[in-house]
Amino acid sequence: MIDRVGAALKDFLKQESAGGIVLIVAALLALVIANSPAASAYFGTLETKLNLSYGSFEIDKPLLLWINDGLMAIFFFLIGLEVKREVLEGQLSSWNKASLPLVAAIGGMAIPALIFVAFNWNSPETIDGWAIPAATDIAFALGILSLLGPRVPVALKALLLAVAVIDDIGAITIIALFYSGELKIDMLIGAGITLAALAIIGRLKFGSRIPYTLLTVLMWVFVLKSGVHATLAGVAAAMTVPMVARNGERLLEKMEHGLHSWVAFLIIPIFGFANAGVTLIGLSPSDLLEPLPLGIALGLLIGKQIGIFGFAYVGVKMGIATLPEKVNWRQIHGLSLLAAIGFTMSLFIGNLAFADPAQIDAVKLGVLAGSLVAAVSGFFLLKVALPDAPAEEPAGEPVPVT
Repeated sequence: MIDRVGAALKDFLKQESAGGIVLIVAALLALVIANSPAASAYFGTLETKLNLSYGSFEIDKPLLLWINDGLMAIFFFLIGLEVKREVLEGQLSSWNKASLPLVAAIGGMAIPALIFVAFNWNSPETIDGWAIPAATDIAFALGILSLLGPRVPVALKALLLAVAVIDDIGAITIIALFYSGELKIDMLIGAGITLAALAIIGRLKFGSRIPYTLLTVLMWVFVLKSGVHATLAGVAAAMTVPMVARNGERLLEKMEHGLHSWVAFLIIPIFGFANAGVTLIGLSPSDLLEPLPLGIALGLLIGKQIGIFGFAYVGVKMGIATLPEKVNWRQIHGLSLLAAIGFTMSLFIGNLAFADPAQIDAVKLGVLAGSLVAAVSGFFLLKVALPDAPAEEPAGEPVPVT
C-alpha cells in the first residue's frame, strides 16, 4: 500500500500541472481557514515577529514579510535563471522567436494597467495598485494548460511560457522603479560590491554552487537594508551564473532544475497560503464593485484578452511577428485568458503597493475573482479550440528480428 502511494505521488510530482494544483490547494486552504474559527490563529501566526540580529545588525520582521521578502527571493532567483536561459538559448534567443511573445506581453502588461487606472483615476489612495493586474502567474497558467494533456501544441505552451517570462521581466522592472523605498547609499554600495564579486566568479565560470549561494545571501541582506526590494537581489544574482562552468557542467540548468521542485512545491504554495487568506464573511457582491478590486479583476480578465490577443493579432497582420505552426487565433484567445491568472505576482505587487489591511483584502478579492473567472474560461475555451488528441495506432504484425 505504501509503495503504491509513493509511486502515485512520484507520478503526480512529474506532471507539469502538479505545481499549479498544489498552489490552488494552498490558496483554497488559506481561504477556508481565514473564514473559519481558526482565522485568528492564522492571521496571528503571520504577524508573529521573527528577529535575526548580530551585534548592531538586526532584521526584525513579521513572518509574512519573511515569506514575501525572503522565500520569494529564491523564487525570483529561479525567474532570473529562466530568463537568462531563454534569452541565450530559448524562446527569446532570436527576433523570430521572441517577436510574437514580446508584442503580446507588452499589450498584456499595458492594457490591464490602463484599465485599472481608468477605474481608479479619481481614487488617489488606490492608484498605486496600477501594476497589480499586469502580472501573470506562470505556475497557475501552465498548470491549467497541462490539464488539457497532449492536445496542447508544443508551440502554444512555449508561447505561453515566453509571454510569462517577458511579463516577469516587466514586473521585476516595475518593482525596481516604482515599489522601492527610501534608498540607503551605504547598503547599495555593499550590494554593488557583492554583485561585482558574483560577476567575477561567474566570469571565471566557477563550477561550485557554494560561492554563488553565500554571496547571494549576503547581497540579499544588503539589498533588504538598502530600500530596494530584497527579491531583486535574487534576479541580479541569477544573471551572474554561467551557462557552462569550467568543468563543462551546464551549471545554470543544473541550478534551475535543482530549485524548480522546491519553488513549485514549497515556496510558491507557502506564499499562496500566507497571502490568499481573505475574510469573506460580511462581504457582498457590491464590495467587488469598488474601484480597487474591480479595476484589478477587469484589468486581468478584460485587459489581458485585449492586450495579449489584440497586440498579437495586430503584430502578425503588420508583419512584425508570425503565428506559430499548428496554433490558431482561438487558441491564442484561450492563452490570453490563462495569462490573466495573476495570482502569485499580482498578490506580491499588491503587498508592495499597499499597507492598509483593508486595501490588501480588496486586492486579494480582485485578484482571486479575476483569476478564477480567467482560469475557468480559458480552460473551456481551449478545450473547444484544441484539436482532438491523436488516436493510438493499432499494433501491426510483429516485425521479425533479422
